[in-house]
This record gives sequence, structure tokens and C-alpha cells, in this order.
Amino acid sequence: MSFSLLPREEKFFDLFEDQAEHICKAARIFKELLGAWDPRSPLIDKIRDVEHESDIITHDIIDKLNRTFITPFDREDIHELATEMDDVVDLTQGAAARLQLYKIDKITEELPQLAGVLLQATEALKNAILSLTDMSKSRRILDYCIEINRLENIGDQIQETGMGKLFADHPDPLQVIKWKEIYEITETAIDKCEDVANTIESIVVKHG
Repeated sequence: MSFSLLPREEKFFDLFEDQAEHICKAARIFKELLGAWDPRSPLIDKIRDVEHESDIITHDIIDKLNRTFITPFDREDIHELATEMDDVVDLTQGAAARLQLYKIDKITEELPQLAGVLLQATEALKNAILSLTDMSKSRRILDYCIEINRLENIGDQIQETGMGKLFADHPDPLQVIKWKEIYEITETAIDKCEDVANTIESIVVKHG
């Protein structure tokens, strides 16, 4: 018998599932954008649209949380899960916006690698969210969270490699500053996936 973690009548789970899909969609578009980089690409606006839709979903979750007297698990966990998931989309959109703002003409080798790690992390996150409907799958949920943690470590390594090349290859300090921020925003998006995974792990421990 499966256990529904989130109350169907309040549609919490449906909203979280929708949010998880938006996270994956933003990461997927970002990776596509870097594969054929053009500062005038319509994909930049597409990511911005996804970010706006994600904000609306987050607002709906918080609104429903405020109108629900009894929740199946801690209100703090529901709120944290919603805001952290939204942060992933915000940061992904932020990385794309910085590329356009800084008039980047050529993408480094490491940024698409980071984007690939981000996409994998969002896909693992989505699988973890989908599995929350059945707590008998707690081991599977935790495995997805462990995978996200592993990917976050890979992201750190890629960022360090990229930064090392910047200092070695770019004597122009302005270019270093620009790329440092782009790398950090992208890697922080991966970090936020790990934060979501940690929140999911906490929910599983409390209710598994």
C-alpha cells in the first residue's frame, strides 16, 4: 500500500512535480543555449519565461500552505522545499542573463560541462520528488539524493578547473571577474539542488 506524502486535496504534490519539471526544463534549455551560444538567442527569453512560471508555482505552494490548517509534515519543510526549488531556476536563469549582460562572445570548455552536471542533478531531483508519493521507496529516494551530492562534488571540481584556466589564460582582470561570477552562479545552482536533496532526506527520515 502506497503512502501519499502530500495531501492530494491541496494539490501540494502536483505543484512540486510541476516545479521539478520546470527545474529540469530550465537546465535543459541552458545546456542547449551553451551548445550554440548566441547572445541574441531566443533561448535566453525561454529560460526567463520558465523562471517566471516557477515563481508562480512557488507562490501557489506558499499560498496553499498558508490556507492549510493541518499539514502531513512540517510546514518548514514544505516552505523550504518550495523556495529552494525555485532558487535553482532563478540561478539557472541568472547564469544565462549574465552571459548576455556581459556580452560574452565565446563559451569556455568548462561552462557546458557545469551545465551538463546541473541538468543531471535536476533530473535526479525530479526523480526524488516523484518518488515521494510512495514512502516504501525511501531507499530509492535517498539514492537519488546521494547522486545529487556526488554531482555537486563534480561541479566543484569543474569550477576549480575553469577558474584555474582563467587565471592562467586571461590577464584581463575584467574577463576574470565576469567568468568568475558566471561560474559561481552556475555552480551555486548545483549547490541548491543539493540543498533540495538535503531537505528531501530530512522529510524521508521524519516520515519514512
